[in-house]
Amino acid sequence: MPYIEWRGSSCRVRWDTGRVNPQTGKKIYDSKSSADWTEEEAYNYGLDRESEVRNDRYISRRDGSILMRTYAEDWLDTIDVGHLREKACRSMTRLYIVPRWGETAIADIKPSAYRAWEKTLRAMPNVGDGYRREIVGLFAMMMDDAVEDELIKSSPVSVKRRRGRYKKKPKEKKGDMRIEAVHQLALNALTFWGFPGYVFILTMAFTAMRPAELYALRREFTPPAWPASDPDEERREESLERYRAERPMPAIRVEYQAQWKDSKLQLLPPKYDSHRTLVVPQFLAELHELLLTTHEEEWVFPAINGGPIGKANFTYHYWRKIADGRPASKPREKGGGRGGTWRPLPEIPAVKAYAGKRLYLLRHGHKEWIDEDGHSRIAVESRMGHEVAGVEGTYSNVTEAMERAIMEMLQARWSRFVLTLGDDWLPPSPTPLPVDLEGWMKRQVRAAENVTP
Repeated sequence: MPYIEWRGSSCRVRWDTGRVNPQTGKKIYDSKSSADWTEEEAYNYGLDRESEVRNDRYISRRDGSILMRTYAEDWLDTIDVGHLREKACRSMTRLYIVPRWGETAIADIKPSAYRAWEKTLRAMPNVGDGYRREIVGLFAMMMDDAVEDELIKSSPVSVKRRRGRYKKKPKEKKGDMRIEAVHQLALNALTFWGFPGYVFILTMAFTAMRPAELYALRREFTPPAWPASDPDEERREESLERYRAERPMPAIRVEYQAQWKDSKLQLLPPKYDSHRTLVVPQFLAELHELLLTTHEEEWVFPAINGGPIGKANFTYHYWRKIADGRPASKPREKGGGRGGTWRPLPEIPAVKAYAGKRLYLLRHGHKEWIDEDGHSRIAVESRMGHEVAGVEGTYSNVTEAMERAIMEMLQARWSRFVLTLGDDWLPPSPTPLPVDLEGWMKRQVRAAENVTP
């Protein structure tokens, strides 16, 4: 039963928490005081707490007194996510959660205070809507786990109903991906980066590989070497039977992504462990074969100065120049001071559909292409590196016929395009190309002309 006592002008009630100190064997009591209570009110408060103890609903005030700073540090050590996600979680905790809640006891975080904090995040100019949702989502997970850890009764983050005015979620503005624009990007990359850039852009547009997967693409996982060069014996045998049988299908094996971890560029599993095999149209397989004869790097797409492209800030140093264009640069003269450059380039035109936009839109556009061609959902999502949930994902399977249809339709899309090229399609190159790209394109045009409509 609760015990009542007066301490000065305050009435204090103590109650049995149902717990025992493991060191002393004595019961653990909790208490609360108020100057506004009568003895009856204090006694009833104690009875309510003991009822919660009997019904296994009681949260100790001592547990709830843990500071959010301490709990967040311990919580981050328990999460099991990819290294980039863990890095992001620690960053959001350090920059936004701990500065606001670090010195607050978990039990003192109230829903109204949380809503005020979320409103503050909305007003921060450096916090976009997507990033804000990630921050509050991370905080909500911490609070949910605090409930499971019996530190608080319920989470202050309410997800049951929407509050405030409705605001339509903004959607990225983008148009249809036109192959003419994609090829102009490839030509810009040819001028700025060289032949690897030309093949890089077309590879992303015709495979939907993620940028980090392209950075990590190694020659042993690319046609014509793959699948005979696959280090996995079982997979090699199965792939040889499927992709190198009577009617071969050239294919790329997505085995890695390149990411920085522990201050080193490392090969890690692709996002969501989406290891997959991607059939490619014949023209792209030929380009890969040509490219690999021009260098001896382990990477399919070496940087301008050689080595892994993953070490560069690709968006800033490559993509922005390719998509946004740049003026011509003049050569540096010996003894002429700092003016000019040792790598002069002709003018690169902007590609209107991609100027100021993300490289990732090439991946989005690939899905639009294969959706347009009417391929099955399981084949499309598998190619994108996604899993199809539910019964459909369990019972469906990507068949050889599905892959062949994708390969042939992508090749047909390319063939229709090359027939529209004029004689002056190849831009001036600041250095001689390592392959006869113009001769190769003429063969592509002749092959397209010989295809029966």
